[in-house]
Amino acid sequence: MSNNYGVHETNPLPDGYHENVTRKIKRRVDWTTPGLYVTRLRLLSDYGFPWWDVSYCHGTLDGEPVDVVLPFSQLPKKGFRAAIIDYAKEDKLYAKELGVLDNLSTLI
Repeated sequence: MSNNYGVHETNPLPDGYHENVTRKIKRRVDWTTPGLYVTRLRLLSDYGFPWWDVSYCHGTLDGEPVDVVLPFSQLPKKGFRAAIIDYAKEDKLYAKELGVLDNLSTLI
């Protein structure tokens, strides 16, 4: 979906996200933390650049919003989902179960 500024965004922020999530985050946890569910992984890039940069990753742990520390800061545009799965496998995680594949947001 393109907006007035000429950018293309998938899975835009819902209304009230900053008030309901971002401002309530008080701690950072590793993505291997048991019980974590990733609620948003924001990826940014420029047209023609072959990589996505990780802007932020948020999740919930015991009902609390948290900032999620990932083992990567960039992903290739081509095959980025497979790259996430590979990182998850290295850490003995299931990316789909973690929520990271269902809660992706891209901005280019």
